[in-house]
Amino acid sequence: MTTLKNSLLDDAVSVQSARRRFLTNGGKLLAGSLLMSTLPMHTTFAADTAAAPTALVPLIIDTDPGADDVIALLLALSARDRLDVKALTTVAGNVQLRYTSRNARMVREWANRPDVPVYAGSSRPMLRTPIYAAEVHGAEGVTGVKIFEPKQPLAKGQAVQYLIETLLAAKPQSITIVTLGPQTNLAMALIENPEIKRGIKEIIMMGGAHFNGGNITPAAEFNVFADPHAADVVFKSGLPLTVIPLDVTHKMLTSPERIERLRKIGNQAGKIAADILDAYVEHDIKQYGLPGGPVHDATTIGYLLKPEMFKGRMVNVEVDTREGPTFGETVVDYYNATKRPENARWVTEGDTQGFFDLLTTQLAKLP
Repeated sequence: MTTLKNSLLDDAVSVQSARRRFLTNGGKLLAGSLLMSTLPMHTTFAADTAAAPTALVPLIIDTDPGADDVIALLLALSARDRLDVKALTTVAGNVQLRYTSRNARMVREWANRPDVPVYAGSSRPMLRTPIYAAEVHGAEGVTGVKIFEPKQPLAKGQAVQYLIETLLAAKPQSITIVTLGPQTNLAMALIENPEIKRGIKEIIMMGGAHFNGGNITPAAEFNVFADPHAADVVFKSGLPLTVIPLDVTHKMLTSPERIERLRKIGNQAGKIAADILDAYVEHDIKQYGLPGGPVHDATTIGYLLKPEMFKGRMVNVEVDTREGPTFGETVVDYYNATKRPENARWVTEGDTQGFFDLLTTQLAKLP
């Protein structure tokens, strides 16, 4: 607990410092280096050029667990032969930082991956008032399973500083970053030191909505709405970016049979995933009248492991940071009406059964 308290104190200082920098010269950064990346934006969709992997993918997962984050982390940590998970960095989002940081460490213990450090990150958004999603994920972020204090503590240091130091030291365009919550940590790292862009291969983001409409307001998806200013920085960074929005996650739904297959794996991970999903999907089934529940964040790892299962196109995306009914909306120029430069791959279709087959196969590799 002492480590976590120290991390939170460091975080408070870091957030205040970054907020001052953003208010002082954030506009200059966005108009300059964050808009004029030296990295090329690929014009082909990832699935069109997917090749058999020849090496482990160096990966940092930024997360706010959250039930669907737990499934995503279990999936990623199961793929030792494909993914070199460098660290988990946590952020306030679905619930407060103290819970997201603990929950990430719980998943690490369930997966028996003590080699993966967990760094606590930002405890609040860059500018807006904090919001949480306890009505969906429960007061502490995970329902359906017993909550406990993990044995292994947080890594020393703060997540934003870890991102900066790691990406500056990395080989050019080598590290993939998956964001499963608000993009606060990554945005603050980009503002603090834009040179970190050279270490990033691509960003895979769960967030946003266009055709589907929002899930926290009629216009906005939760991860973007929780920190629109951070999402705005990431979309304007010029970095290769793939977005897994509600447009696709609300099509890739659980069913009683799919959850039961996870339980029938017979190991701890399968039972945990099934118990969490049984509790978690009820909200969305009731809220949206869906036949099953989406597993939003886990879809990002499915895309990373098997991009050929997904379809989408390059588009221009802007984030509405104005206070009002469209605050936090991802404005997607899907049909290129404005002729603005493409800055993201926007995924709209996925192989639902293929994803759940992958999830079942992978979780069988865990304890």
